[in-house]
Amino acid sequence: MFQPLSLFVGLRYMRAKRRNHFISFISLTSMIGIALGVATLITVLSVMNGFEKELQERILGFVSHATIEDWNSEFENWEEVVASSRQNPEIVGAAPYIEQETLLKGRGINGALVRGIVPELETSVSELAEHMVSGELTDLQADAFRVLLGEGLALRLGVSIGDSVTIFAPQVRTTPAGIIPQVKRFTVGGIFAAGVNEYDTALAVVHISDAQRLFRMNETVTGVRLKLKDLFQARAIAGQLANQLAGVYNVRDWTQRHSNLFRAVRMEKLVMFVILSMIIAVAAFNIISTLIMVVTDKQADIAILRTMGASPKTIMRIFIVQGTLIGVVGTLLGVAGGIALALNVETIVGALEQLLNTDFLSADVYYISDLPSDLQWQDVVKFSALSMVLSLLATLYPAAKAAKVQPAEALRYE
Repeated sequence: MFQPLSLFVGLRYMRAKRRNHFISFISLTSMIGIALGVATLITVLSVMNGFEKELQERILGFVSHATIEDWNSEFENWEEVVASSRQNPEIVGAAPYIEQETLLKGRGINGALVRGIVPELETSVSELAEHMVSGELTDLQADAFRVLLGEGLALRLGVSIGDSVTIFAPQVRTTPAGIIPQVKRFTVGGIFAAGVNEYDTALAVVHISDAQRLFRMNETVTGVRLKLKDLFQARAIAGQLANQLAGVYNVRDWTQRHSNLFRAVRMEKLVMFVILSMIIAVAAFNIISTLIMVVTDKQADIAILRTMGASPKTIMRIFIVQGTLIGVVGTLLGVAGGIALALNVETIVGALEQLLNTDFLSADVYYISDLPSDLQWQDVVKFSALSMVLSLLATLYPAAKAAKVQPAEALRYE
């Protein structure tokens, strides 16, 4: 024999036909349970990663990675910030903006966030131009007083391309007739669809010079938006840039603007991981049951091995090998199945929708109407390791019980 005794006997026990077929059934059940647990974990977490990535891409398509604002609310030296940011190799784009919550009136009336932008610079910090349903971003011209509306906002206002929309500014002006609100009529120049309710129903975009005139901001802006190569370094790099400037600035990154949303997604992923890990834990308990019955069934064999000189540790290793092998096979099957499902989940769901003639994620209800999947190999390694560790731990008690079998007691009635 070229193999160690414990490994040889353990593998032989796995291949041999058992007198008690129920033991074989439980072994098969344990293997299938581990495979299902691992496959489910990989598939579900891949889908949740896909949703998180999709949300992140859609939200960051309209929200900059970081913003720098002056504490005085009126940013005067924004040209200096834009010029400095262009010298930083980590910053991809920089653009000034004006933001003001106000009221819009078309055929209907609705509150919205009015954002003033420079169209030529906006493409470097957002994906607004790529989400235009009708019209173009370049339709925004200085002093043309055109506005781009989110798809849902246009529907609420009851307007389309070419219609007029009145924007009310928070400021008021005094006239001989009394105090009246500052208003300006804009022409709808385009409609965009971000796929995120927050922007589709509550965002209106105008040229920055028109916003300055409407809100009486002269040549100042609200702040500067930044886009970086590594979005996870947004806050640190924006803070470094602000420290280089004279004055006190407020730096915010994308995680602060939408911290609750991404924190909720991460919490859901953690909860799903814990819940689905219970499937693997139940399968591991089945390994305990299997090995305990095998130990009971093989007591005579254990006694003979002990009388031939096998040590308790050798006996213990035999059953550890047997239980671990169940875990290894189950894990490998689960990894193969999980990867196959994760990579093809969109195709499978699409086929099921056609077969059942229904939409699981209706576009009328959900803003993400497909089922995205983002398979991350570190998750595969993590779940495989978890399955292997639980399988190994499940073998310890039955193996220790086998090591304590006394040859004389086991062979008394043989």
